[in-house]
Amino acid sequence: MAQQVRGVVARAKGEPVRLETIVVPDPGPGEAVVKIKSCGVCHTDLHYREGGINDEFPFLLGHEAAGTVESVGEGVTEVAPGDYVVLNWRAVCGDCRACRRGRPWYCFNTHNAKQRMTLTDGTELSPALGIGAFAEKTLVAAGQCTKVDPAASPAAAGLLGCGVMAGIGAAINTGGVGRGDSVAVIGCGGVGAAAVAGSALAGASRVIAVDIDDRKLETARRLGATHTVNSRSQEAVEAIRALTGGHGADVVIEAVGRPETYEQAFYARDLAGTVVLVGVPTPEMRIDLPLLDVFGRGGALKSSWYGDCLPSRDFPMLIDLYLQGRLDLDALVTETIELDGVEEAFARMHEGDVLRSVVLL
Repeated sequence: MAQQVRGVVARAKGEPVRLETIVVPDPGPGEAVVKIKSCGVCHTDLHYREGGINDEFPFLLGHEAAGTVESVGEGVTEVAPGDYVVLNWRAVCGDCRACRRGRPWYCFNTHNAKQRMTLTDGTELSPALGIGAFAEKTLVAAGQCTKVDPAASPAAAGLLGCGVMAGIGAAINTGGVGRGDSVAVIGCGGVGAAAVAGSALAGASRVIAVDIDDRKLETARRLGATHTVNSRSQEAVEAIRALTGGHGADVVIEAVGRPETYEQAFYARDLAGTVVLVGVPTPEMRIDLPLLDVFGRGGALKSSWYGDCLPSRDFPMLIDLYLQGRLDLDALVTETIELDGVEEAFARMHEGDVLRSVVLL
């Protein structure tokens, strides 16, 4: 029987979100209903509210979540009721050309639940990133549920569902950071701070955190940055080069998603170094670089899709590192809030006052 629960809905572009009653259907074949325990407030949710993703309003927001599987539909074998899971927004298909080539982290046919959740009047909701987890319960494809150790705090575990995985994966999976490498991370919000942590985990000898906010730089130090640069008072490229023997970093991770910071990343890398774009730009943004510089500097310019992660492989590993005390996910949780506090959390996030606000249910 369908259930009625509370959820955070964006009805129109730029309007404040509302806490409304939503209808969650029973899971169909390949689907699962998950009782949400936590959901992080991510910039992507704000982009949805502002119409920056698409115009398929109303949206059921929230996607960076952990919870417990309540029920599953026909044919589901990956998870069972009672399993503690982190939700992911790239449930791999197993059959596209990327999956068949053994690269499922690039899956070109990721899928979501086929049924729609609705408002009580029958209006269909568009769940953010196919999840919609600012809600007491949500309906997802079973492949979007990754089982992890239930000893992990929900506030910390849920962060793997988006920002933390994007940042750590940008360093380890996309950037290929290894022992002895020098790394610069431009932008130390939630994703950038996680990229700092990932670089430290991978054994980088020098991790340079760049931001305009000293509070974020202090958190970056806690997560493994060896040096910090406040780019309000220092020119970022010059500072990174000065800290790397004049050469530039082996890997530069751009976690802002703006043309000016991408250009800084491009010129702050060493010859044959790697630039990783994990910050999300808006559709109108353009970059203008001399093609001779692109050729002459060699190396690689990459973008990172969800940290090029494979949730079934990466989420349990990172939870284990967290439980061993080797990955301080708690440092990324600035505050915990109620379900009705999302709109105010958007404002604090926009002002740069938090790394992550996390809804606890």
